[in-house]
Amino acid sequence: MAAPATTPQGAPHRPAPPGTSGPTLRRASLSAADIAFFVISAAAPLTVMAGTSPVAIGAGGLGAPVGYLLAGATLALFAIGFTTMARHVRHGGGFYAFITRGLGRPAGFGAATLALLAYNGMQIGVHGLFATATQEALEAFWGVHLPWPPLAFAGIGIIWYLGHRSIDFGAKVLGVLLVAETGILVLLAGGVLLHGGAHGLAADSFTPAHVLVPGTGAVLAFAFAAFTGFESTAIYRREARDPARTIPRATYVAVAFLGLFYAFIIWIIVQAYGPDRIVAAALSDPSGLFFSATTRYVGAWATDLMHIFIVTSIVASQLAFHNAINRYALSLAQEGVLPAALGRVHPRNRSPYVAGAVQSGLAVLVVAGFAVAGADPYQQLLLWMNTPGMLGLLALQALTAAAVPLFFRRFTHGEGAWRTRVAPIAAAVLMTGALGLVISKIDLMTAAPLATNTVLVLLVPAAFLLGLVLARRVRRSRPAVYAGFAAEPAEADEDDGEVPDGPATATATTATSGTAHP
Repeated sequence: MAAPATTPQGAPHRPAPPGTSGPTLRRASLSAADIAFFVISAAAPLTVMAGTSPVAIGAGGLGAPVGYLLAGATLALFAIGFTTMARHVRHGGGFYAFITRGLGRPAGFGAATLALLAYNGMQIGVHGLFATATQEALEAFWGVHLPWPPLAFAGIGIIWYLGHRSIDFGAKVLGVLLVAETGILVLLAGGVLLHGGAHGLAADSFTPAHVLVPGTGAVLAFAFAAFTGFESTAIYRREARDPARTIPRATYVAVAFLGLFYAFIIWIIVQAYGPDRIVAAALSDPSGLFFSATTRYVGAWATDLMHIFIVTSIVASQLAFHNAINRYALSLAQEGVLPAALGRVHPRNRSPYVAGAVQSGLAVLVVAGFAVAGADPYQQLLLWMNTPGMLGLLALQALTAAAVPLFFRRFTHGEGAWRTRVAPIAAAVLMTGALGLVISKIDLMTAAPLATNTVLVLLVPAAFLLGLVLARRVRRSRPAVYAGFAAEPAEADEDDGEVPDGPATATATTATSGTAHP
């Protein structure tokens, strides 16, 4: 079989598949700030702080803020190789494109199926959290109790509509919601700082005596889970303004903001209760930890706003993941791997509307299944769906970090060893360790029996193995699709505002993208 044509950078050149010559995603519509809003919103800072950080504090004590700083530093190390590779890979497939270029097509297929599982698990599971948070808000304000399934279905409808609209409209919505959810936490921080905390402000949280404790491992597990979604910057490449600059900026902004903000807010809540009371308070009333502090230091009106903004924080997270899933499905449909209909783009909104409708339909089916089974929306729908999703994303990050040095060793380039070898290899080791750490602490996250946790963990390698089987089948039955998988798009990238990448332009070979792999 003839080798695929190559782009000026030497990467394989994939002709546009049949049926994809209609409307395309809206080019050059997202700034670095817009993309940062998407990825920070996916992490749901307010929901993470009010919902899961109290459990981390209860497990790790005063040193919990440092755990979030360490997780942020690890992911910043990952971002070095990730963003460097993003300058050379112009495909819109995110993780699976990067992994294909470094580890070969079979691994790329495995990454694609794992990404679909992970992002769908994260997005669909959160409908259970949306339902319970909305229930709590309705009861707090009006004393009304509604069953959770109708609320979850309403949430699916809202997310479908927002995802159906144009991407710039979604960015504006997320910008407003993100300002609201972080703003209420900043208000709490201001109140605590003005009052001097419970017994005066102290830096005990950052001393080795409180960081080097057995519970720090549990804190790190929660901390890595709290960054979920930041890596999705690359899938907005086709809609970004000057992606060679926008994608790295958005990635670094997201990692830096989340790491510093999380650590600062957890330190604030420690000061709010005092070093002598914070652990007991977190253990006795984890769900009320932030609400009680907000009432004391800001006022009941701010606590009411926090109830509302937690709901909007969840909506923002769901929309961010919904958009990410749709773009993965769109890309795989245009590859010829998924049905071609999923590659259709709305003529006016320029959104992947068919993929969005299918994803929303899948969410309806899953939520309905849990509802019919009488499942708990938080303990089962949320935790059982989110756990393999979060583990899957950590696994994809580790695989991507491992792919970076293998990608750059195949051609001459102008990037330094720090960006192409040292940082990515260190990140791959640390991310693999983080994945193992999270798995070892999975019972703290799910509160489920061993058998359930085993199934949830094994779903991740099962999804990857499914991709390997799919790769073998496509290679045998549709060799042209296999040969062009994750190749550079056929159209020129004038809209990207990029210039060739220096030495790589003249010297790259077809091995650049990993196509030498079977």
